[in-house]
Amino acid sequence: MGMNIDNAKSQMRKGMLEYCILLLLKEQPAYASDIIQQLKKAELLVVEGTLYPLLTRLKNDGLLAYNWQESTQGPPRKYYELTDLGVGFLGELDKAWEEIARTVGILKREKTETL
Repeated sequence: MGMNIDNAKSQMRKGMLEYCILLLLKEQPAYASDIIQQLKKAELLVVEGTLYPLLTRLKNDGLLAYNWQESTQGPPRKYYELTDLGVGFLGELDKAWEEIARTVGILKREKTETL
């Protein structure tokens, strides 16, 4: 197979990552290593070097805000949460995701029906 499947999967994951982070933060505010743990539980592996720039970009775009909270272990932690803009943006991504899922579902069904 000429095409690099890992590269293709990586591109798909990159597109999903932003959406997955916003979905997580919709439930409750979280700090970076907590976000990484929760993504890992959902079998989406992310390293800090990938996550931090993305969190910063989402914050600069006005989709996330953060506040510092005292921690029982170690220094205070930066907790990220969705802004009102972020909630609206997530709603749009939800719609986009449903459209993509529906399209892929239709194409997969058509393929199996013609076999």
